[in-house]
Amino acid sequence: MAIVRGEFTTIEATVDGPRGDLILDRPDKLNPLSSQTLREIEAAARWFDTHDQLKVVVVSGRGASFSAGADLGSFGGAPTDRDPRDDADNGWRMARAMDELRAVAVAKIRGWCIGGGVVLASVCDLRIAAQNARFSIPEVELGIPLTWGAIPRLVREIGPAMTKELVMTCREFGPDEAKTIGFLNRVVPDDELDAAVEELVATLLRMPKLALLATKANTNAVTEAMVGAGRSWADADGLLAGLRDPECRESGRRYLERVRSKRAKR
Repeated sequence: MAIVRGEFTTIEATVDGPRGDLILDRPDKLNPLSSQTLREIEAAARWFDTHDQLKVVVVSGRGASFSAGADLGSFGGAPTDRDPRDDADNGWRMARAMDELRAVAVAKIRGWCIGGGVVLASVCDLRIAAQNARFSIPEVELGIPLTWGAIPRLVREIGPAMTKELVMTCREFGPDEAKTIGFLNRVVPDDELDAAVEELVATLLRMPKLALLATKANTNAVTEAMVGAGRSWADADGLLAGLRDPECRESGRRYLERVRSKRAKR
């Protein structure tokens, strides 16, 4: 019988024997990654590690999209009592917890996968996307550097040149390009995504746990030595600088205005 971690409010986390699921659960907002959501994902990753039989965790978003990334409501609003460094630190801890997850994490991506959503997908071990998936990393246009330890993780997955291009230009890219550059393992028709992920999960679950998880751990040890994601712990300082810089703030204001105008027309 499935075990449900009950106290979460923005995600759903369940374990059923060797298989777990982590579902972003705010479909009305395209599953944004608020500070609370980041803390809940971190806690879920640690909780998954308490289940000794777990081999695979599927990470997905409920509804039409994987994740629209950081909650745009946190940008350009009125000052709050919350530490402005909090989101970056929460995001870094979330990504580190997912990196350290012992089970194999499989990202199931449909619809929008933006900014922090790309970061969450990047810390999964395997990624399958539907043909309708759309990716972008808009942080620079928002007036902030990409944080959460994302730069070394993207370099790990797609190399330095493509990381610079996609992060600097903020352009949208589709699943075929994402697969070509090495970010995705597979792209499937929209109506075949669930079946494709379940087929992959079934294959992984047939493998002996010790050898399966040792392969993940060994591969991660090699890539950590190559790119050193842990060295990005201080990238929150860049976020704070961007939030104070006048040119960055103006760019972020224009970006938010454009996004909100598009949403209002839908």
